[in-house]
Amino acid sequence: MPRQRTIKLRCPICKKPTRAADTDFPFCSDRCRLIDLGKWASGGYVISSPVADADEAVRQDGPDDEDGD
Repeated sequence: MPRQRTIKLRCPICKKPTRAADTDFPFCSDRCRLIDLGKWASGGYVISSPVADADEAVRQDGPDDEDGD
């Protein structure tokens, strides 16, 4: 009989074990949930580099794309 795999879930803030059935999931407590919310609100989570290169965007919208009417 195959064994079921158990996935160990951890709070992203304090790394304490947590269960998917908990009310604060994926956090272990309301405190960790508020810490995470504060990081989002203060800009603590940012994307480090732009998704598209600025020079490519200028070339695509440049005068070469005109219809020629």
